[in-house]
Amino acid sequence: MDLDPVLLSRIQFAFVVTFHIIFPSYTIGLAAWLATLEGMALATGKPVYRRVFDFWLRVFAVSFGMGVVSGIVMAFQFGTNWSAMAEMTGAIQGPLLAYESFTAFLLEASFLGVVLLGRDRVPPALYLFACCMVALGTMASSFWIMCNNSWMQVPLGHTIVDGKVIPTDWWAITTGPVVRWRWPHMLLGAFLTTAMTVIATGAWYTLRGTHREEARVMLSWGLALAAVLVPVQIAVGHKTGDVVHTYQPAKFAAIEARWKTQQPASEVIIAIPDEAAGRNLFALEVPRLGSFIASGTWDSREIGLDSIPAEDRPPVLIPFFGFRIMVGMGLVMLAVSWLGLVLRWRGTLETTRWFLWAAFLSFPTGFVAVIAGWYTAEVGRQPWIVYGLLRTRDGVTPSLTTESVLMSLAVYVTVYLIVFGFGAHYIYRLLRDGPTPGDPAPRVTGGSRPMAFAGSAASTTGADVKARE
Repeated sequence: MDLDPVLLSRIQFAFVVTFHIIFPSYTIGLAAWLATLEGMALATGKPVYRRVFDFWLRVFAVSFGMGVVSGIVMAFQFGTNWSAMAEMTGAIQGPLLAYESFTAFLLEASFLGVVLLGRDRVPPALYLFACCMVALGTMASSFWIMCNNSWMQVPLGHTIVDGKVIPTDWWAITTGPVVRWRWPHMLLGAFLTTAMTVIATGAWYTLRGTHREEARVMLSWGLALAAVLVPVQIAVGHKTGDVVHTYQPAKFAAIEARWKTQQPASEVIIAIPDEAAGRNLFALEVPRLGSFIASGTWDSREIGLDSIPAEDRPPVLIPFFGFRIMVGMGLVMLAVSWLGLVLRWRGTLETTRWFLWAAFLSFPTGFVAVIAGWYTAEVGRQPWIVYGLLRTRDGVTPSLTTESVLMSLAVYVTVYLIVFGFGAHYIYRLLRDGPTPGDPAPRVTGGSRPMAFAGSAASTTGADVKARE
């Protein structure tokens, strides 16, 4: 295998996007979780919701910061490594990425400042509104990213003038049949990622016998959310598969490891695809099930890779196993959430230690599912960087050299391992220490002027300080 600039640029982008997607897939759901906790704190007046909120807010702040940093770096690569693609498709991708930036920095970041620093400076209703805006901002940001990626997967609403892609129908680009299912699929994946981390954290505290009240909130809410969302995600995921079946038959055949066209088509449950020989080793198949899954009938004709020109076929190994890993993680989430609710209904959730261990060990299932899903989608699109319009090898920067990409890749790996290693360790320490015991601090009521807040703090006497000590 030659380490040419194209392959190295793909490896570099895969490395960066793998790190980056961990954080948006976490913070999207975490922002919604925070808004829910703040709403419950105001509605019920129970201090436990405020304690859980303050705990997860610290985790959110660190994760959000690392997501922003890795996202900015990822966007740079469009200019440094993929300038040919940027030049050809900039009229579509440029505005979509700009809208995402506006959403992320004007909506998310602005209101995040209120959420982080404004607890004692704004009325409770306004603080809740800020929490909701941060949650809305994270979801809107993901919408523009999914519009861009979905257009690369299935280009719609454009024309080509002098070798450049020109948008003709923004409605089709932003609300077409592809993004209409792929965006909800990504959102649900993010919500489930957060739900599983909340469940695992609550299970961990219960096993350790610490933060009992907070752990009960985490387990109850996390299990209920996952139990409802996993079946919805399965349905939305099936519709997303229908989109792939309709618009990207080569990718669909690779996911199924279907080497030859079949009628009716069997479903390969598990196998070892042998790409050199064009066959599956040790395959476990179910006759006719492939036709039913793909088309809803038991005798439909399903396209195999033999119907696709050799130069247009994607790799099979990664899409095949990536899809099955994603589905497997979904089934684990379903089992944990439904079984957890049964135990909670019986009143034995907090005493069933084997289940608590299973729930704790399910912590990474959402992350693994999201990454596996992205690998399935991106590798399955090959050899196209914009499906049917621009091949990956033609999208790379013409002046790029192997040495320059190797150097930048080495720098990315080194910096990411250092920075994100420290960030991950800090998040671990936050999770280990858990929520701060005691009721949340009282609100400062010094007035609306900036100096009034300072005056309220300055008015604390030495006797007050000594009394608190």
